[in-house]
Amino acid sequence: MQTERVAGSVSPNYVFDNAAVQAKARFSALAEIFDPGTIRHLNERGVGQGWHCLEVGGGSGSVARWLSEQVGSIGSVLVTDIDTRFLETMTLPNVEVRRHNIVTDSLPESAFDLVHSRLVLLHLPEREKALRRMIAALKPGGWLVDEEFDSASLLPDSDINPVEVFPKTHRALLRLMENRGVERRWGRLLFGRLRANGLVATGAEARTFMWQGGSSGASLMRANFQQLRADMVKAGYIAEDEFEQDLARLEANDFLTLSPTMWAVWGRRPPV
Repeated sequence: MQTERVAGSVSPNYVFDNAAVQAKARFSALAEIFDPGTIRHLNERGVGQGWHCLEVGGGSGSVARWLSEQVGSIGSVLVTDIDTRFLETMTLPNVEVRRHNIVTDSLPESAFDLVHSRLVLLHLPEREKALRRMIAALKPGGWLVDEEFDSASLLPDSDINPVEVFPKTHRALLRLMENRGVERRWGRLLFGRLRANGLVATGAEARTFMWQGGSSGASLMRANFQQLRADMVKAGYIAEDEFEQDLARLEANDFLTLSPTMWAVWGRRPPV
């Protein structure tokens, strides 16, 4: 494994800082919930021996490790993040770790058979620029697979299903994210953006889950709530007692809430 650091590449706008104590729990929950779907979509794109892959926003490295196994010794994986602290323990000879900001730092062009990202672009005010950079990094015929939340179109509704709840703390978190430039509908919008940028063989799939008390989904919510607690309270979006009540509910047997919708969207750069 090679590690390269690019000076000045940490973004001040990213809501969930990897330096936070909750980051490890968040990455673990994300991998348990979403890696099976991610791997299925990458398999369907044909990832195999000798492929050269780019993973943008590698997080804990779970997808990069899987890619490393698939491409073998004659392939390669470049995995990037604005904060690589969870990636630097990988000792894989076909993996390079690079601290990198997809908006401001350069990437090789026409270099990759696959570019994959998950839950990155929705956080970036310059998401269109970042998307174009990712497309430019593809070889002719290469695949882009991006997975992003839509947390606006489908919400828990106790009028439809009385056991669904929408914690007030979660409403506060979404409000805070919007105020920091997160595009909560990006997953739903992404398919159109791939087509508008000239990709072919495009497709999309939406996944959503019912998250129960004590589940990985509840663990993800807990990590997110705790990381942004001070900011939500300071902004007046949630009171301390309301926060504590919601946090306790995440472990309750009768807790049930709808997850954000995870859109997986894919497309191919036209062959020459």
